[in-house]
Amino acid sequence: MNYDLIVIGSGPGGYVAAIRAAQLGLKTAIVEKESLGGVCLNWGCIPTKALLKSAQVFEYIHHAADYGINVGESSADFGAVVKRSRGVADGMSKGIQFLMKKNKIDVIMGFGKIKKGGKVEVKAADGSTKEYEAKHTILATGGRSRELPHLKQDGKKVIGYREAMTLPQLPKSMIVMGSGAIGVEFAYFYATMGTKVTIVEFLDNIVPVEDEDVSKQLNRSFKKVGIDIMTKASVEKIDSSGDICKVTVKTEAGEKELEAEIVLSAVGYTPNLENLGLEELGVKVDKGRVVTDAYYKTNVDGVYAIGDIVGGQALAHVASAEGIICVEKIAGHHPEPLNYGNIPGCTYCSPEIASVGMTEKKAKEAGYELKIGKFPFSASGKASASGAKDGFVKLIFDAKYGELLGAHMIGNNVTEMIAELVIARKLETTGMEIIKTVHPHPTMSEAVMEAAADAYGEVIHL
Repeated sequence: MNYDLIVIGSGPGGYVAAIRAAQLGLKTAIVEKESLGGVCLNWGCIPTKALLKSAQVFEYIHHAADYGINVGESSADFGAVVKRSRGVADGMSKGIQFLMKKNKIDVIMGFGKIKKGGKVEVKAADGSTKEYEAKHTILATGGRSRELPHLKQDGKKVIGYREAMTLPQLPKSMIVMGSGAIGVEFAYFYATMGTKVTIVEFLDNIVPVEDEDVSKQLNRSFKKVGIDIMTKASVEKIDSSGDICKVTVKTEAGEKELEAEIVLSAVGYTPNLENLGLEELGVKVDKGRVVTDAYYKTNVDGVYAIGDIVGGQALAHVASAEGIICVEKIAGHHPEPLNYGNIPGCTYCSPEIASVGMTEKKAKEAGYELKIGKFPFSASGKASASGAKDGFVKLIFDAKYGELLGAHMIGNNVTEMIAELVIARKLETTGMEIIKTVHPHPTMSEAVMEAAADAYGEVIHL
């Protein structure tokens, strides 16, 4: 049972690393305690997008008359919506099984633990253990919903993202703690399906990592569909002993008592580092993250770490990129270290959010003199024809050299548009080069060209 590489965890970091290793000729095995594909394919990225698509279809039906289409009375079968989401996830997990076979990667089911001498102990579901040996071991164990010490999740009334995807019935009311990507995606889904949703956010704005203009636009869009938003507020206490949760929220104006059937905790994630053998081997951990070099090697020879358990952004595409870089370095190639300043972030509520690089605030704090261009989708022909005029594209340039410092979008399908600007930043494209790049008409992506033109006083359609 000797391998060149064993990967512990089969999420988008682990399975991608395993496939790239197999492509490079390494004898590879992957260890998974639950389902191939990890949280992303089974409980995160993919099934949540299936839920959000169902909500979007339901929303279209409600607004069919706006497009000149008459439909009868409609209702949502919540159980069928959840079932479709699970079916999509199951299909993707089976796709990973196929990729493992195709690339001749051994799949070992169980909980993996690293031991001295390049050994990996795997404990199966029946409690039996088996030992394997590898020259290299990559830890890709991901994360789970963060639980606040004073607000324990019971899995029924106070829940995390997993339970939010498979509730037995649609709740009449829900309080969402936290307004990051997970929080606002579930807020949009449940509000569209008919739940009365309240978001409680500790910081000044919802989606606080985004540019402030984006946060304000999402706030307006959410309020239009009836989502209540409380910022500079925190949930202090939850009494879930009765049929309805009684929630104490601390605000600037004092404490308020709210009621809801369900409280969803979306206040971040916790890396899965427990019982992996890190302490026994002396693998260095700092502030709850495994410490690695630029190629994901730990301080212990032969042990590597990628994904949510290391210091970069906790995003599926980041984990995949880290896995490929790590394996290529192991195989003797010369990969370029990942530029964490050029990672796109996407949020799939409606309107969607996509961004890369610095916010306006961060760019000013860094001392740049800025040229900022903004083009609203209300001025876009394609957006008007689509009936999706909420949002804008905002581009931030260094006034001195024309470097694109940041791009921030909110609107219909902007998650499909952001890659253009990630590539532009990678290639060190200037604002004038974006302006002179002919964009097709009519498209939502024209707004990128127009926003760049606005920054330089050349915008046509404003």
